[in-house]
Amino acid sequence: MNFAWLKKYMPKTLYGRAALILLVPVVTIQLVVSIVFIQRLYEGVTRQMTENVLLELKFILERIEASPDLAAARREIVRIAPPLALEVKLPAGEPVENRRHFYDLSGREMADVLKAGLPGFRAVDLVQNGRLVKLLVATRHGDMEIIFSRRRVAASNPHQLLVLMVFTSMLMTLIAYLFLRNQLRPIKRLVKASEAFGKGEIVPYSPSGAIEVRAAGASFLAMRARIERHIEQRTMMLSGVSHDLRTPITRLRLGLSMLEDCPEKEDLLRDVEDMERLIEGFLDFARGNAEDDPDETDPVALVREVVEKARRAGGNVILAEVAGEAGGATARLRANAVERALQNLIDNALRYGNRAEVRVTLGERSFRITIEDDGPGIPPDMRERAIRPFTRLEPARNQDRGTGVGLGLAIAADIARAHGGSLRLTESERLGGLRVDLVFAR
Repeated sequence: MNFAWLKKYMPKTLYGRAALILLVPVVTIQLVVSIVFIQRLYEGVTRQMTENVLLELKFILERIEASPDLAAARREIVRIAPPLALEVKLPAGEPVENRRHFYDLSGREMADVLKAGLPGFRAVDLVQNGRLVKLLVATRHGDMEIIFSRRRVAASNPHQLLVLMVFTSMLMTLIAYLFLRNQLRPIKRLVKASEAFGKGEIVPYSPSGAIEVRAAGASFLAMRARIERHIEQRTMMLSGVSHDLRTPITRLRLGLSMLEDCPEKEDLLRDVEDMERLIEGFLDFARGNAEDDPDETDPVALVREVVEKARRAGGNVILAEVAGEAGGATARLRANAVERALQNLIDNALRYGNRAEVRVTLGERSFRITIEDDGPGIPPDMRERAIRPFTRLEPARNQDRGTGVGLGLAIAADIARAHGGSLRLTESERLGGLRVDLVFAR
């Protein structure tokens, strides 16, 4: 059988699934015990007790049927009924109807036993007085009304077992929940540390809990240490190479400035400028997210500031739309890193297009910054490659507009991933060029 439809109704959190695993067996056992055991138990007890009372009813009915007249029958009633704890009226008083509550399972069993075993049975009323059984029986001297205590045909306090079972189940469920919460707390701490590390934050964490959870925690710490070492080595290597190259490039620029004017001088100066841009790109890529700590930041204000800087520099870019929450919404960001990513994307848009539009969409758990341009765009089969470091797609991006280092998209994607987000490249429906969606977690 296919139970795929059931998945959408299942809890998504670990606490919810653990609670479901805990509660389903308890509730199932209660239902089975209640329906199979308790119902049959009390129906069986009621049948046995009713059959005992039935013997007394048959005895008094036989004595009345054997009486020659109504007066003799009444004398038999006075003599027999009190010792049997029965109240008998002959002829009967007010009419008796077949009545019982729908939930009175033992009453149904009792009525069936009386109807099947008592000659002349007409009706039994269990509603008028819940503590008494009112019975109407036909005799040769007329209808006879018999009243006796309900406790004689039903077990006393049958609800006690149910109450005890429910109370015990609730108590044990509470104890199991407290124990389960202690077992799940180390997993939640591991998840919190993993999410923080995915956003570029290092939070204190020490493995605890069960052996398997401790092993997972130790593996996470080892992995985090290796990634930190790798990032540190990459940063140091690129920073060192870029720093060492600055001195010879400065000497080259100084030497070229002292040369006499010649046709090759301008070409050489442009080559030096390209080398300086390469070095700046290397430094940006090496810095990544390491230059500032996360802090509560207004993303709309940050984007507006970057757009204004680009406009003051002569760029044809506007903040076209802010959708979602009203002003004052904040997110935990590395402001300098996000600003650098936006600046790179806007620079790319203006380098390969004539104008750019920026949009901000705020959500409950994330926000999205969209940059669109009217340039040639990037073909779908090359978009994944375009995000890789040191990749330049000049034939697809109009090479006569200038060259880049091939790190703009890689830096932006790296910064987005460090904030628990992503970078997506699509085609702009509004401007016809490239659309870049920069998504950040909140």
